[in-house]
Amino acid sequence: MAHPLDPLDADEFTAVAAILGARHGVLAPGWRFASIELAEPTKDELRAFAGGGAAPPRRALAVCLDRAHNATYKALVSLQAQTVESFDHVPGVQANFTVDEFVECDQVLRAHPEVIAALARRGITDLDSVFMDTWTYGDAVAPPEFRDRRLGWSDTWRRDAPGANPYAHLVSGLHCVVDLNTMEVLRVEDSGPFAEGAEPPVVMGEYVPRHIPDRISAVSQRDPLTPLHIIQPEGPSFTLEGHLLTWQNWSLRVGFNYREGMTLHALTYRDGDRIRSVAHRMSFAEMVVPYRDASVDHYRRTAFDIGEWGLGFMTTSLTLGCDCLGEIRYLGAVLHNSKGEPYTIANAICIHEEDNAVLWKHVDHDAGAEVRRMRRLTLSFHVTVANYEYLVYWRLYQDGNIECEVRATGIMVTTPLPPGAPNPNGTLVDERTYAPFHQHFLVARLDLDIDGPDNTVYMSESFAEPISEENPHGLSVVTRNVPLRTESEGKQDLNFATQRTWKVINTNVVNGLGTHPSYKLVPTGALPAMFDPAAPVLQRANVIGHTLWVTPNRADERWPAGEFVNQSVSDTGLGEWTKADRPILDTDVVLWYVFGLHHITRPEDWPVMPVDVVSFWLKPFGFFDRNPALDVPREEKLDTCHM
Repeated sequence: MAHPLDPLDADEFTAVAAILGARHGVLAPGWRFASIELAEPTKDELRAFAGGGAAPPRRALAVCLDRAHNATYKALVSLQAQTVESFDHVPGVQANFTVDEFVECDQVLRAHPEVIAALARRGITDLDSVFMDTWTYGDAVAPPEFRDRRLGWSDTWRRDAPGANPYAHLVSGLHCVVDLNTMEVLRVEDSGPFAEGAEPPVVMGEYVPRHIPDRISAVSQRDPLTPLHIIQPEGPSFTLEGHLLTWQNWSLRVGFNYREGMTLHALTYRDGDRIRSVAHRMSFAEMVVPYRDASVDHYRRTAFDIGEWGLGFMTTSLTLGCDCLGEIRYLGAVLHNSKGEPYTIANAICIHEEDNAVLWKHVDHDAGAEVRRMRRLTLSFHVTVANYEYLVYWRLYQDGNIECEVRATGIMVTTPLPPGAPNPNGTLVDERTYAPFHQHFLVARLDLDIDGPDNTVYMSESFAEPISEENPHGLSVVTRNVPLRTESEGKQDLNFATQRTWKVINTNVVNGLGTHPSYKLVPTGALPAMFDPAAPVLQRANVIGHTLWVTPNRADERWPAGEFVNQSVSDTGLGEWTKADRPILDTDVVLWYVFGLHHITRPEDWPVMPVDVVSFWLKPFGFFDRNPALDVPREEKLDTCHM
């Protein structure tokens, strides 16, 4: 029997499609399923179930597209009753892109006479070497005459050989506007110096060994590494039962959906004989990637990778020895195509333990050394969003710490330059070829429940006191902790000068020291938006304008830039919700933390980018009365560590 938080399985996806097909005809030609996911139970329902009550009913949310009328519908389906509880038209919005639409666009564009002619004028006649990469539109930059349609715009790329890098050569200036409902090519844009006959640069954009020219590979060989084996002969120390994961006092449930990818639920920590709640739900809710280049090739290039595409749909299978190393346990993920038909991503989530050097240590002159090695539990999934890869790692530590790390790799977008042309908005990475500057804004949605749901967020800062009679050497540093009372106060920015952090505190509970338990958000990886307030990107995604937002928890407030960001004009998420300036003291709160990468591109990032790493931490602060890792046992086989 499925747990109420278990993701939908293949049979349930099939059932949702069948129910909506029978009641509303959405299996007929001309309809698409943009998304189907579990309608998660409320906290009250889960508490009742945990207390021995009946399991809440299994429900599913679905977004359906009526292509003939360019209409979006949102449905709630009861899987137990086999009924449609609601089926509502949502006017004026566009649902997420589907993988099927992406594939169909490539097929339509490469067969279009105007596209073929435009390529031929540039000397490109081998259509098998061409790749059409379709992106979504923000409404502010969409052609005004087509704004009432479901739109995509395309890049055109050329590869040097079968199996070679498809993103090696941008066909600069060639872009198409496509109606995704009718698959009609509305416009072929062909402009710029290369359309007029300028000679393209000679670029070495290959990273697969067999395609790298001998002149380069011959001088870049290094000695191979000796084998590194990570083994656990007795198996891992964690237990995975279905989607329930337990390890070293931690317990949690692992979820998955089309939009967020992996989600973490019901995180608790066993503290002596108490099971203490830490978080109800943690996930990534949006990713905004604006390219900071106003040229014809890039002014439309702003991706909402979660809202427009979905991390789940972009998740790839992981491979032992390549993506994961050690004694691995995998979870597969079940999703659906635009017909509602289920498919499985094998090895979508990797779970394993890692040695992480020393946990704690002290060397005493008389008693000798006492050392504990650190073990951490890592849950990861990888997504490929067109040219970029994002590798997501959530790590649990024996001392109660939680780390979230994201690694970006893959292939940068590049642009050829005519001779003598400047490149102020990017870095030269190859012959007359630049990679535009861009940013990756990630939004973590953190529904923390520190010893229960009623929490208060405090801004915590450090200050150096001035030299005075009481502080003659200027050494005194003090802290200030200020409660955030309303949503307007909950809009917070990074302040490096004061080492600003935020604590989620349960003021209704007192620890053994007479203070209140909390977890502290350590804001590493934060970056400023660097946008004019009137910029369309900031209007569509207010969330990137602040490092942290705090809101009261509402089940229908899941997406920080709004539920339907495809072709959006303005923010319908945090920017709207927080106008109510609701109270956030001593209540069930959600933290929206914005972090990411300010990518000033480098030659060293080409032709494939070494991982760029960004992370943040959630650290217990007064949650325990002392170091909770004192009880970590010695590594008995390493007696020399203890003298």
